[in-house]
Amino acid sequence: MRIDIISVLPELMESPFQTSILRRAMEKGLVEVHFQHLREWAINKHRQIDDEPYGGGAGMVMMVEPLDKCISQLKSERSYDEVIYLTPDGVTLNQKIANSLSIKNNLIFICGHYKGIDQRVRDLHVTKEISIGDYVLTGGELAACVLADSIIRLIPGVLNDEQSALTDSFQDDLLSPPIYTRPENYKGLEVPKVLLSGNFKQIEEWRHEEAVRITKEKRPDLL
Repeated sequence: MRIDIISVLPELMESPFQTSILRRAMEKGLVEVHFQHLREWAINKHRQIDDEPYGGGAGMVMMVEPLDKCISQLKSERSYDEVIYLTPDGVTLNQKIANSLSIKNNLIFICGHYKGIDQRVRDLHVTKEISIGDYVLTGGELAACVLADSIIRLIPGVLNDEQSALTDSFQDDLLSPPIYTRPENYKGLEVPKVLLSGNFKQIEEWRHEEAVRITKEKRPDLL
C-alpha cells in the first residue's frame, strides 16, 4: 500500500510514522507513506496556498490551484483507489471504514487547514470525506495520522499476531471483553476462574457474553 498525505505542515506527522508499528510496517515494505508539502505547488514566489473567502467572512481558504496541481501530478504517476479529505463534515471513521480501506493499494489524504479547502477541490478530486469525531482540530494532520494508523495495522504482516486485529473492539459490532494477565490475585481482585480453566470453548463463550454485556452497558447503539 502507498499513502500520500498532502499537508501544509507535514512535520506535524513525522513522529508517529517513525516509531512502533507504523515504522515497522514501512521497514518491512508493507506500506509506503509519502508526505507531499503543498507549498511545492504554490502559485507564486511567496509560496501562497491560501486566500480570503469569496463573500467575506473570517479565516482563510486553501486555494484550488495548488491542491489541483498536486493531486493531478500524483494521479499522473499512478492510479489511486481513493482521494480522502479529512474534514469535520465527513462520515465518522469506524472500524468498517478502516477495514475497507486496508485492502486498497494507493490512497491520497488531504489535510485541511485554516477554514478548509476550496469546494472545487472536492468536486474535482475527492472520492471520500472522513471525520474522526464531532470536534474541530487546527488542521487535518492529526486526523490523517489516526486514519493511517487504523488502516495500516490491519495490513497482513504488520502485527506480529494477525489474529489480534480480528478480535479488536468493533470488528463484530461489540466492544472487547475484559482482559487479564499475571498475577492471578492483586489486592483481592482475582482473575475469573474460567480464564484459568484451559477450557477454550468455555473461555470463548465467557468472552462473548462479557463483550455483549459491556456493549449493552457502554454502547447499546452498536447492538
